[in-house]
Amino acid sequence: MVFISCVGSRERRGEITNYRTANSCSERAGNEYCSRVCCMYIAKQAHLVKEHIPDANVTVFYTDVRAFGKGFEEFYWRVKEEGVNYIRRELTDEIKVERDENGKLKVKTVSEGRTIEKEADLVVLATGIVPREDVLDLARKLKTTQSADKFFLVAHPKLRPIDTLTDGIFIAGCCQSPKDIPDSVAQASAAASRVCSILSQEYMEVEPIIAEVNEALCIGCGSCEEVCPFGAIELREEEKQLEEIVLRTRKSYVNPALCKGCGVCIPECPVGAMAQKHFTSAQIEAMLRGVGAGISAMTTM
Repeated sequence: MVFISCVGSRERRGEITNYRTANSCSERAGNEYCSRVCCMYIAKQAHLVKEHIPDANVTVFYTDVRAFGKGFEEFYWRVKEEGVNYIRRELTDEIKVERDENGKLKVKTVSEGRTIEKEADLVVLATGIVPREDVLDLARKLKTTQSADKFFLVAHPKLRPIDTLTDGIFIAGCCQSPKDIPDSVAQASAAASRVCSILSQEYMEVEPIIAEVNEALCIGCGSCEEVCPFGAIELREEEKQLEEIVLRTRKSYVNPALCKGCGVCIPECPVGAMAQKHFTSAQIEAMLRGVGAGISAMTTM
């Protein structure tokens, strides 16, 4: 039995690696990041094989063994002492899995400048962890951000490791990055605790610096609604009775609980009906005039 690690992982973008299986040949672009859990999963499966089939010949083709957790390094050496053969190869060295004329599987690669060839009854690929294909649709629905690798981003990797930039949305497990089971369980418990901290409160604090609409200027074009990344703006129809005439108008409405004060809607408004509380144009101009007056006073001195 032959295990191959880092299949589709730790490869520069744009590089193409050929992995030829017994029945087909496929080409795929790799991922730059390490999938973190593959090394120890390989060690675990190799240990189980040797436990159930003591005379099995088990080989692991690896690039670097990353035994990052408590007791993982000891377990790795224990597996090697059980007779599992670890053969190192460089990431740039091509590795091939082919079937010969007699139908036997063969794994070929280069290790320390020498060509290595192993016959195998079974070849196991430790493939990299990647996000689901529909993750972009979910990110748009939840109004969350993603990294270049399409995993969800947290608000702060140290101070807010499970919070997203959208209040009330928390992430746990492999949707953030590759993780093993203990880390996923710990993160899920933290997310549940954060949810309880919100539900236990009678009132919630919201962002005071949010967008507001000048209804006298608003023409109901909907430009602000289209660009709002948090879905905090909606168009509402209003009816006004003027003698025998009923006037129907559309005005923008900002939901203060959803608005985060990003200010994207303000320059988008064609008539200048959108403003940001405490940061209106008049206030900013007054600040600039004050700064200019202060600089002039210092120059004259």
